[in-house]
Amino acid sequence: MDIKQIAKDTAKTLSSYLTYQAMRTVLGQLHETNPPLALWLHQFSATNRIQNGELYIEELFRENPDLALRIMTIRELLAEEVTEYLPEMVKMEIQRANMEHRRQHLERITQFSLSDPAIESEFSDNSEPEN
Repeated sequence: MDIKQIAKDTAKTLSSYLTYQAMRTVLGQLHETNPPLALWLHQFSATNRIQNGELYIEELFRENPDLALRIMTIRELLAEEVTEYLPEMVKMEIQRANMEHRRQHLERITQFSLSDPAIESEFSDNSEPEN
Protein backbone atom coordinates (compact mmCIF):
# COMPACT_ATOMS: atom_id res chain seq x y z
CA MET A 1 0.00 0.00 0.00
CA ASP A 2 1.57 3.27 -1.16
CA ILE A 3 0.17 5.89 1.24
CA LYS A 4 1.83 8.80 -0.58
CA GLN A 5 0.26 7.78 -3.90
CA ILE A 6 -3.14 7.31 -2.25
CA ALA A 7 -2.83 10.79 -0.70
CA LYS A 8 -1.81 12.27 -4.06
CA ASP A 9 -4.76 10.63 -5.84
CA THR A 10 -7.12 11.78 -3.08
CA ALA A 11 -5.85 15.35 -3.35
CA LYS A 12 -6.37 15.31 -7.12
CA THR A 13 -9.92 13.99 -6.70
CA LEU A 14 -10.69 16.59 -4.05
CA SER A 15 -9.25 19.35 -6.22
CA SER A 16 -11.46 18.28 -9.12
CA TYR A 17 -14.50 18.16 -6.85
CA LEU A 18 -13.75 21.65 -5.52
CA THR A 19 -13.41 22.84 -9.13
CA TYR A 20 -16.88 21.44 -9.79
CA GLN A 21 -18.29 23.16 -6.68
CA ALA A 22 -16.61 26.43 -7.67
CA MET A 23 -18.14 26.18 -11.14
CA ARG A 24 -21.58 25.61 -9.57
CA THR A 25 -21.09 28.65 -7.33
CA VAL A 26 -20.08 30.85 -10.28
CA LEU A 27 -22.94 29.44 -12.34
CA GLY A 28 -25.40 30.39 -9.59
CA GLN A 29 -23.99 33.90 -9.44
CA LEU A 30 -24.19 34.25 -13.22
CA HIS A 31 -27.82 33.11 -13.30
CA GLU A 32 -28.61 36.24 -11.29
CA THR A 33 -26.24 38.70 -12.96
CA ASN A 34 -25.64 37.46 -16.52
CA PRO A 35 -28.03 34.72 -17.69
CA PRO A 36 -26.55 34.40 -21.21
CA LEU A 37 -23.08 33.82 -19.76
CA ALA A 38 -24.57 31.38 -17.26
CA LEU A 39 -26.07 29.42 -20.16
CA TRP A 40 -22.72 29.45 -21.95
CA LEU A 41 -20.87 28.21 -18.85
CA HIS A 42 -23.49 25.52 -18.30
CA GLN A 43 -23.12 24.29 -21.89
CA PHE A 44 -19.32 24.48 -21.72
CA SER A 45 -19.26 22.52 -18.47
CA ALA A 46 -21.66 19.90 -19.82
CA THR A 47 -19.50 19.18 -22.86
CA ASN A 48 -16.08 19.38 -21.20
CA ARG A 49 -14.58 17.00 -18.70
CA ILE A 50 -15.20 18.66 -15.36
CA GLN A 51 -14.26 15.37 -13.67
CA ASN A 52 -10.64 16.43 -14.28
CA GLY A 53 -10.53 19.87 -12.67
CA GLU A 54 -7.16 20.88 -14.08
CA LEU A 55 -8.04 19.92 -17.64
CA TYR A 56 -11.37 21.75 -17.25
CA ILE A 57 -9.59 24.93 -16.10
CA GLU A 58 -7.08 24.69 -18.99
CA GLU A 59 -9.88 24.37 -21.53
CA LEU A 60 -11.86 27.16 -19.90
CA PHE A 61 -8.82 29.45 -20.06
CA ARG A 62 -8.76 29.00 -23.83
CA GLU A 63 -12.45 29.90 -24.13
CA ASN A 64 -13.03 32.43 -21.36
CA PRO A 65 -10.03 33.42 -19.20
CA ASP A 66 -12.14 35.65 -16.92
CA LEU A 67 -14.41 32.77 -15.93
CA ALA A 68 -11.42 30.48 -15.47
CA LEU A 69 -9.84 32.97 -13.07
CA ARG A 70 -13.11 33.42 -11.23
CA ILE A 71 -13.58 29.68 -10.80
CA MET A 72 -9.97 29.26 -9.68
CA THR A 73 -10.44 31.98 -7.05
CA ILE A 74 -13.62 30.37 -5.70
CA ARG A 75 -11.94 26.95 -5.74
CA GLU A 76 -9.03 28.27 -3.71
CA LEU A 77 -11.38 29.86 -1.16
CA LEU A 78 -13.34 26.62 -0.88
CA ALA A 79 -10.13 24.65 -0.39
CA GLU A 80 -9.04 26.95 2.45
CA GLU A 81 -12.39 26.61 4.20
CA VAL A 82 -12.95 22.90 3.62
CA THR A 83 -9.51 21.60 4.46
CA GLU A 84 -9.74 23.03 7.96
CA TYR A 85 -12.54 20.59 8.86
CA LEU A 86 -11.91 17.81 6.39
CA PRO A 87 -9.48 15.43 8.17
CA GLU A 88 -11.65 14.94 11.25
CA MET A 89 -14.90 14.89 9.26
CA VAL A 90 -13.58 12.24 6.86
CA LYS A 91 -12.40 10.03 9.71
CA MET A 92 -15.68 10.39 11.59
CA GLU A 93 -17.79 9.74 8.47
CA ILE A 94 -15.81 6.64 7.55
CA GLN A 95 -16.06 5.31 11.11
CA ARG A 96 -19.81 6.00 11.19
CA ALA A 97 -20.37 4.40 7.78
CA ASN A 98 -18.25 1.36 8.66
CA MET A 99 -20.17 0.88 11.89
CA GLU A 100 -23.48 1.08 10.01
CA HIS A 101 -22.30 -1.43 7.39
CA ARG A 102 -21.13 -3.81 10.12
CA ARG A 103 -24.45 -3.45 11.96
CA GLN A 104 -26.43 -4.19 8.79
CA HIS A 105 -24.20 -7.16 8.01
CA LEU A 106 -24.61 -8.53 11.54
CA GLU A 107 -28.39 -8.15 11.27
CA ARG A 108 -28.39 -10.00 7.95
CA ILE A 109 -26.28 -12.90 9.16
CA THR A 110 -28.21 -13.30 12.41
CA GLN A 111 -31.66 -13.26 10.85
CA PHE A 112 -33.17 -16.55 9.86
CA SER A 113 -36.08 -17.39 7.72
CA LEU A 114 -38.69 -20.04 8.45
CA SER A 115 -38.69 -20.76 4.74
CA ASP A 116 -35.26 -22.37 5.21
CA PRO A 117 -36.01 -26.13 5.21
CA ALA A 118 -33.34 -26.97 7.80
CA ILE A 119 -34.64 -24.38 10.25
CA GLU A 120 -38.26 -25.23 9.53
CA SER A 121 -37.72 -28.93 10.28
CA GLU A 122 -35.81 -28.09 13.46
CA PHE A 123 -38.67 -25.93 14.71
CA SER A 124 -41.32 -28.43 13.69
CA ASP A 125 -39.46 -31.25 15.49
CA ASN A 126 -39.13 -29.23 18.70
CA SER A 127 -42.63 -27.81 18.67
CA GLU A 128 -44.52 -31.11 18.52
CA PRO A 129 -45.84 -32.34 21.86
CA GLU A 130 -44.36 -35.57 23.11
CA ASN A 131 -46.69 -38.52 23.70
